Amino acid sequence: MVRNTVFVQVLQLLSRYDFKRCVDRYSGDKYTKHFNCWQQLIVLLYSQARSLKSLRDITISLQSQYRKWYHLGLTSVARSTLSDANNNRSCDILRDVFYDFLRKCQSLAPEHRFKFKNPLYTMDSTLIKLCLSVFPWASYRKRKGAMKLHTLLDHRGCLPSFITVTHGRCHDLKVVQDESYCFPQLLPDSILTVDRAYIDFIWFNTLTLQRIHFVTRAKQNLKYEVVGQHTQPKNKAVVSDQIIRLTDKETKKDYPQNLRLVTYYDKEKDRKLVFLTNNFKLAAATIAELYKHRWQIETFFKWIKQNLKIKTFLGTSENAVMTQVWAAMIYYLLLAFIKFQTRYAWSMHELARIIGEVLLEHVDIIEVLKLKFDKLKLLKPDPYQMALALKI
Repeated sequence: MVRNTVFVQVLQLLSRYDFKRCVDRYSGDKYTKHFNCWQQLIVLLYSQARSLKSLRDITISLQSQYRKWYHLGLTSVARSTLSDANNNRSCDILRDVFYDFLRKCQSLAPEHRFKFKNPLYTMDSTLIKLCLSVFPWASYRKRKGAMKLHTLLDHRGCLPSFITVTHGRCHDLKVVQDESYCFPQLLPDSILTVDRAYIDFIWFNTLTLQRIHFVTRAKQNLKYEVVGQHTQPKNKAVVSDQIIRLTDKETKKDYPQNLRLVTYYDKEKDRKLVFLTNNFKLAAATIAELYKHRWQIETFFKWIKQNLKIKTFLGTSENAVMTQVWAAMIYYLLLAFIKFQTRYAWSMHELARIIGEVLLEHVDIIEVLKLKFDKLKLLKPDPYQMALALKI
């Protein structure tokens, strides 16, 4: 009989040594007697797994399971204590925990589905609407509040390799250009796909000098001249594959090198798409497929908004909101790590639902994920029935 609950098994994936190092870096447990940073993270991850929306829901749910506090390492749970911890303890603690665990997940992440070995990334942002009167720091419009979640998605395992949150008015391009946001330095020969909001030829020139390839949609008002033809396209959907040079006075100064312009016909939507890139090696059809693959980041944003608690918050201060966001991202990495390690064949949504349902049950998480749905229904709070279900 497994003695640890599923939740304890999930928490054991996080290194307590690395976590303590992050806490000590910001003196997170200074003057703390009862509710330390580790207990705070436990409660926040519990609320993510159980999709709890308020402090009252969290405390009631945990108080109903007080017999299992010992295994979790909890000693007390109070609304005011949790609220104070979210407001006063630096959210940078959980940010550092996220990036420490990210490196562990990346070591197990499966490769992207393209044949080339170049690292593949997508940069984009999503808007999270907030009430301006409740969150006055999140100014967006005159009477509306919002914050932006900027993410660099690594297609190797669909992992968020860089995350930062800004106010809603912050332009997407500012995050990748301003050094204060700490946008990571990509490896040479990496491929970065972005939408037209990121078109800036000064930044594109910087990427080219760093030997980083970019793929984006060309704007309709782009001024250029054709200086040559690329290799004859073999795919019939490729209308043209041209080598161009910018002719506008300012853009030519910002980006003096040649570029590649690929025109592709999308048969499904009956329209022509024009792509701009500095990659001259990949086939034109692959360039189009790369940009189509950029949609994975939209799927990622949709998933975290539907399955993680990043739209309703436990506190109103900026630190409390960011603490909850980083806890949600840590929980996403935990799910991804379990999926990679167990080679779970079904979707992340099903994985999250299964773990959420058996979170405090004394069963082996590996055995639970191997059960078929009809046997999973046999899992009951009674330990004898759970043991029977695992033996079938």
